Amino acid sequence: MTEIQNSKQYDLEDRTFNFSRKVNGYVNKLPKNISNIENGKQLVRAAGLVGADYIEANESLSKKDFVMRIKICRKEAKESRYWLRLSQPHEDSEGERNFFNKRGNRVDENFWFNFREIKVKFLSF
Repeated sequence: MTEIQNSKQYDLEDRTFNFSRKVNGYVNKLPKNISNIENGKQLVRAAGLVGADYIEANESLSKKDFVMRIKICRKEAKESRYWLRLSQPHEDSEGERNFFNKRGNRVDENFWFNFREIKVKFLSF
């Protein structure tokens, strides 16, 4: 792996980690009602799995395994956006939810672009 590819890898690891941490903070500020508690649990899991699955992808055993794990990362990013949309923040936190929704879109796009690039390079679909 070249130095540029290596720095991109860790950049995405750092960004997914920061996304997960910020989502955790957002969930902690949500009003404590039944739907927010349950949806918040799912949101925290999905947001955390984006980064965790990306780390697993970087440690994959084969190119096919890597592609499959990147697909899982993308799925978790989409799921994070779903649970985020279901959250019911205080009125003053609505902007924060919109910020995370946009950031979730960018995380998903990063995995989508990464996946397309991998397909072209390694799998010749």
